[in-house]
Amino acid sequence: MAVTDAAIDKIKQMIISGELSPGDRLPKEADLAERLGLSRNSLREAVRALALIHVLDVRQGDGTYVTSLEPHLLLDAMSFVVDFHRDDTVLQFFQVRRILEPAATALAAVHMTPANVEDLGAILDSLPAEPTVEELVANDLKFHQRIAAGSGNAVLGSLIESLSGPTTRARIWRGLTQEGALEKTREQHVAIYDAIASRQPEVARSWATVHIAGVEDWLRRTLA
Repeated sequence: MAVTDAAIDKIKQMIISGELSPGDRLPKEADLAERLGLSRNSLREAVRALALIHVLDVRQGDGTYVTSLEPHLLLDAMSFVVDFHRDDTVLQFFQVRRILEPAATALAAVHMTPANVEDLGAILDSLPAEPTVEELVANDLKFHQRIAAGSGNAVLGSLIESLSGPTTRARIWRGLTQEGALEKTREQHVAIYDAIASRQPEVARSWATVHIAGVEDWLRRTLA
């Protein structure tokens, strides 16, 4: 194991064991390096690496702290990696979305508060009668993000959020090239909303599957 990897592992074990908790400040660099049997350079490299994936928060002039370790922070690094997708792998991201988003939509039908449901309806209502493709895609992103957040599962919501980026281009391509795509998207969003508002999780799951699978099928045929 490389020296920096070993340093990362030692800090990780301090967090896992509970020796360091979310929000805790790390000991001074010299003290921590001596305690872990590391050089200060190796420790610094480990801290930089853990800061990049939001495990640690380096505050200039104050010290280094363990972050809240909330899922949205830890999974943010995944969205960075996802942004480097190739066109021939975007279909795989859609396949993952087709697995995750229907489950999140079913959960949202159970867990969303009346106020959350009202906000979801307001997103639909904010879409112009004849939206541009860009307006529709932005509205679509907001709609699905609100449902994911309403699932009551922070990890699931964060995973879906991180997968939204690479699929945006495909949705734009579809809107520009497939006849009736704008109307179909609006209709399916309304159906999903109605199922959530009426507290029908399995109906919501089914409509979410239809919605995402439709884009996936179009993309598969386009890439072929």
